[in-house]
Amino acid sequence: MDFRSCLASRKDLIVSDDSLDARLDASQRIIAAEPNPILLKDVSGMSVAANLFADRKAYAKDLSIPLDNFLKHLSDKLSSDHRVLNETDKIYGEEALGNVDLSAIPVLTHYSGDGGPYITSAVWIVNDPEYGRNLSYHRMMVTSDKEGTVRVVENRGMHQALQRCNGEAEVAICIGASPAVLLAGACSPADQIDEMHLAARLDDITLAKCKFIDVQVPADTEIVLEGRFTRRMSQEGPFVDITGTWDKVRQQPVIEILRIAFRENPIYHALIPGKAEHRILMGMPKELDIYAEVNEHCHCLDASVTEGGSAWLHAVVQIRKEKAADGRKALEAAFRAHKSLKHCVVVDEDINVHDMHQVEWAVATRFQADRDLIVTKDQPSSSLDPSANHEEGRKSRGSKMGLDATIKHFGERRKMFERIS
Repeated sequence: MDFRSCLASRKDLIVSDDSLDARLDASQRIIAAEPNPILLKDVSGMSVAANLFADRKAYAKDLSIPLDNFLKHLSDKLSSDHRVLNETDKIYGEEALGNVDLSAIPVLTHYSGDGGPYITSAVWIVNDPEYGRNLSYHRMMVTSDKEGTVRVVENRGMHQALQRCNGEAEVAICIGASPAVLLAGACSPADQIDEMHLAARLDDITLAKCKFIDVQVPADTEIVLEGRFTRRMSQEGPFVDITGTWDKVRQQPVIEILRIAFRENPIYHALIPGKAEHRILMGMPKELDIYAEVNEHCHCLDASVTEGGSAWLHAVVQIRKEKAADGRKALEAAFRAHKSLKHCVVVDEDINVHDMHQVEWAVATRFQADRDLIVTKDQPSSSLDPSANHEEGRKSRGSKMGLDATIKHFGERRKMFERIS
């Protein structure tokens, strides 16, 4: 299931034939269409698609995974031994630009205060000299026809690879990747795990070679930019991140683009920062992490990073409680699994973690603050939380709160807490 096949399968697709500018016009049209997927046929001369993965139900269908017990089925697939990864000697690209010119692709300016046009949906592929291939997401602010400034989060895969390559790592920037590759790129496995192998457990993957760099890319990607970091730094931002607030301006690495290639009649994947598709692609892998870690300590059934918490700062975890301490253990595990998590609620198996009315009801009827509340101070926090403490060159710090909204009683008294539908 490649990107354009997903697009073709969307029965609620909105199609626009209007000629739109990549600066603000296209993003406003995409935001107005949400949650419906949309195809803009002429944005600076190229087709642009967005909102394809703004809905969990559609994403589950793309991956051929049942929506019921979605995290369990997805986790099982990602941990299976089965994978199909075909490597070829073919050079990627049915077409390529003779001269590198980033203005030839419709890189959107999403908001009027943005530092510039941004590529936001791409999966970046780098070969780490120590750990091998790494897939990840990075935003790139286009600064000229051949260069961009890239947000590289400190002490993560790309940052470590850059350090081991003396700041000159070669990278492939894949725009319009398949849903399997998009999900794999958002996962955070151990350093030695190749995320492309995770993608190949979700769907068959065929790889092609880049022309000017030693990196392989999925052959069905819509657009691939081949690039090399320059060891130079430049100002990056302002940028609206997943919380819908402005991320701060930083000095970040500069990349030079060496080649722009694409499929015939390429479709540019636009991802609007802070909107539903951003929340799904960034948040859902954290649900997987929480689900896996909680299951190491008690019986986890489901997890949700909530929309109200920007699919990043808040989570709800559903457990089958077997021991009195399971609620607290689940909270501790959730915070270990997702370091940016700020507030977490643990509920029983009769509460739907995706229904905040039910979650609030559980807090109202099964939670006492003097007994069931966990508060920890001065913890590693998210740079995306404006209320946290931020110091240049240091990890953001803040407080965390966990609410154990599970039933505390076993036996006859438990009936008092049952939810009567």
